[in-house]
Amino acid sequence: MDLYFKKEYLQVTGSFKERGARYALSRLAEQYKKAGVIAASAGNHALALSYHGQQMNIPVTVVMPVIAPLMKIQFCRSLGANVILKGETIAVAKEFALRHAKDNHLKYINGYDAIDILAGQGTIGLEILDQVPDVDTILVPVGGGGLIAGIAVAVKTLKPAVHIYGIEAETCPSFTEAYEVGHIVSAQAKASLADGLAVPTVGGNSLETAKGLIDKVITVKEESIALSILRLLEVEKAVVEGGGAVGLAAILEGKVPELKGKKVVSILSGGNIDTTVLGRSIERGLAVDGRLVRLEVVVSDRPGGIAELTTTIAHLGASIKDIFHERAWISTDVFHVKVKVVAETRGKEHVEEIETALKKIYDNVILH
Repeated sequence: MDLYFKKEYLQVTGSFKERGARYALSRLAEQYKKAGVIAASAGNHALALSYHGQQMNIPVTVVMPVIAPLMKIQFCRSLGANVILKGETIAVAKEFALRHAKDNHLKYINGYDAIDILAGQGTIGLEILDQVPDVDTILVPVGGGGLIAGIAVAVKTLKPAVHIYGIEAETCPSFTEAYEVGHIVSAQAKASLADGLAVPTVGGNSLETAKGLIDKVITVKEESIALSILRLLEVEKAVVEGGGAVGLAAILEGKVPELKGKKVVSILSGGNIDTTVLGRSIERGLAVDGRLVRLEVVVSDRPGGIAELTTTIAHLGASIKDIFHERAWISTDVFHVKVKVVAETRGKEHVEEIETALKKIYDNVILH
């Protein structure tokens, strides 16, 4: 396919959320421009509001759960926002923000369900039609549904033939479930690399707006998201968060075979990935790609037994990253030792080559 990337991670605060934030702030009534706005967000929406609030001289308060990344808390504060840390989850933070808004006469701006937010995100759709006029399909990451609702309205109004696919992590399929039954349902949100998409209950306005405009909703596995982050890093030189990498993940996982030969735009919606998570994603991606492999081999416990194994692995062109051996939990005789090796390889074919060669020498070889 001809694959194009819409690089929203290049926005100042690292995500598409700036579009909705800017438009919502520009549409405020005068009283709220003076009094200010409030939002509950653990990430990109908070950053976007803080930045554009500073640009437009509108006071911004963001309520974040205490688990919010330190980097994002500091960033919001450096942009002049009043940051309040409240509760363990975003739901508790939101409850507090709504009360605080009422008590202090502030305007609450929902990051994925306020109508102006949806309209702002829809500008991505307009730009895609300008930049790739003959696009066939647009792959849109889905969390609360604001992005896909805005884009679907913009694109389907101007070019009804363009297909809109929603992609979400299978660890939190809230939009898939809601779209199937036609009303909001609460899904169980599990930990995911696509943490920005882990919204257990999608927005009501977003769901109603998107009804009948989405051609397919797809869920992707965690391994595919990790591999997608790795591919974008290596090939595109792009640092993209898990939520932004789901479109490519759907392609890598083989979920969209009908798009072969088509012009496809995947939206890289954000790049605010925690450094430690990025490190883990790269390792997970390498493992999925067959470029990082874990071997368990039972070798002789005589002097030189382990040396022979490491020499064999070296001759096969693999690089050992980690090695560990154990005697106590081995079921064969006491003159053998189980060696666990983590090695870097060239890919899946190379792994098969290593496995075949080791099985010719050793009886007990397990690859993970």
